[in-house]
Amino acid sequence: MPYKIENLLECQNHLGEGPVWDTETGVLWWLDGTGRRVGNPSIWRLDPRTGKVDNWSLEHDVGALAVRQNGKLVLALDDGFYFFDPHDGALDLISLVEADQPRTRLNDGKVDRRGRFIAGGMDDKEELAICGLWRLDPDLSITKLADGIICTNGPCWSPDDKIFYVADTFVDEFWAYDYDIETGTASNRRVFASTKDVAGVPDGSTIDAEGCLWNAELISGDLVRYDPDGNVERRIGMPVRNVTSVMFAGEALDEIYVTSMARVKHPAVHDRFRVDIKPQFGAGSLFRVTGLGIKGVAEPRFGG
Repeated sequence: MPYKIENLLECQNHLGEGPVWDTETGVLWWLDGTGRRVGNPSIWRLDPRTGKVDNWSLEHDVGALAVRQNGKLVLALDDGFYFFDPHDGALDLISLVEADQPRTRLNDGKVDRRGRFIAGGMDDKEELAICGLWRLDPDLSITKLADGIICTNGPCWSPDDKIFYVADTFVDEFWAYDYDIETGTASNRRVFASTKDVAGVPDGSTIDAEGCLWNAELISGDLVRYDPDGNVERRIGMPVRNVTSVMFAGEALDEIYVTSMARVKHPAVHDRFRVDIKPQFGAGSLFRVTGLGIKGVAEPRFGG
């Protein structure tokens, strides 16, 4: 059976990012990371069973979200970690991060299988390696795991929890770390894969049940599946160039949701992005890919 790509929701996200499928409620959460800059909502939720879409606006850029045990959210915002209550819109600061770096903001993040939320920063001009990788534990303590990052993207773990993957988008590299799931520590960083020889750069990632890493390749518009040795196993061309993140979803975790970006103007000092006057047709939409016959791994909730 051939796979199918659908433009599921034309939501015109300025910077669609961070999709999370919550298996307990059967809904998809995702973000418009810089939506507030153009008057768009920041947090989005879709119930695929009914087609109902909800969204919330914030006065911050938002990099990542995770669902808490109580069904509320924890967010990595531009200046730190926060709790967010979708019922009343309450936003409560947990801790500021990199407050001494005004040009950085927290970007991509995910939860490990002990309920820790790991998120890393990015230089908003996509130039300087001045950002860190941070771990928020369920007791709300914060630990710095790494530094020297330009733009954190695609954190995820192998199904056996032994390897932690993360990319630095504008270094054109995916890194693999040995991961101690009991302590939440990462060590022995090495290059897992590189995009130096292709048009695209790595953005959001997820892992499938076979241990392969799926990445949304920004600029080229490809979904790329890497095998556990870092080899490209397949490429799936998407309808828009700037796909931003990917997540397995559905009752059987056999559907893939893909976010994308409608933003045209970029603050970057590099010239990697194509110069457009208006967004590509369909840019900023939420897409769904079905019929691949591959299943994902359930995303855990944050333990705090």
